[in-house]
Amino acid sequence: MATFLILGGTGKVGRRLVPALIQAGHQPRPASRHAAVRFDWADESTWPDALAGADGLFIVGPGSATDWSPRLARLLTLAAAGVQRAVLLSARGVEFLPGGAVDRAEQALRDGPLPWTILRPTHFSQNFTEAMFAPQDGLIAAPVGAGREPFIDVADLAEVAAAALAGGYEGQTLELSGPAAIDFPAAAATLAEVTGTPVRFADESDAAHVARLRAAGTPEGYIEWRMAMLGGIRHGDDAYLSDGVQRVLGRAPASFADWARREVPAAGAERPVERAG
Repeated sequence: MATFLILGGTGKVGRRLVPALIQAGHQPRPASRHAAVRFDWADESTWPDALAGADGLFIVGPGSATDWSPRLARLLTLAAAGVQRAVLLSARGVEFLPGGAVDRAEQALRDGPLPWTILRPTHFSQNFTEAMFAPQDGLIAAPVGAGREPFIDVADLAEVAAAALAGGYEGQTLELSGPAAIDFPAAAATLAEVTGTPVRFADESDAAHVARLRAAGTPEGYIEWRMAMLGGIRHGDDAYLSDGVQRVLGRAPASFADWARREVPAAGAERPVERAG
């Protein structure tokens, strides 16, 4: 049994990685600013206790608004005293913003002292219930036009992360996607069918989306990253499929409809309380 420190342990990926590691016979140690194991990217005094006794490290960064690669480099140096490998949650969209914060984090990992694996998933299916694509009053508004995306189920991503932490994928960048690229009207139709409530998609201009983000106080660095990723969808650059899930897990990834039928509550059903992480 190995012990794996999970940064962002209460977030979308972290809280699904915990049961995946337990199922594989390992000991997860979820950490965040508010978890029992405290880890704060902005408070380096929290790092040694979180790392103590860990065999592996799953890295979720503090966000893509600013360059956090110097902090990651210091964490990796500290971790090298006992940690055997590190797995970084990146994003396939890194190719759309070379030199950005996520790209720099990947490079810091490659340059660091630990054996590493990088995970580059597509947009999550769960973004339609827990993040940027969640319908508001039945409307999904996003600047993606007719673009298609092979959304990945975070449960599949978590299983891949668990396998990578256990070893065997060192020095590899694993590209991960769902089994088919769908457009946003199709995603809305699936959500409407599963929930039994009307859901529709409306294309949004880039300018309107940026204005909405700025009005909400979103940092400019994150806006740049988000628009680069969404632009990859709009222009058809992110519609290609990747076989990382099949290679690691030996099975096909879940489709968007598979995920929705399993995880999206019907109208009137009680929704799970989401925890920040």
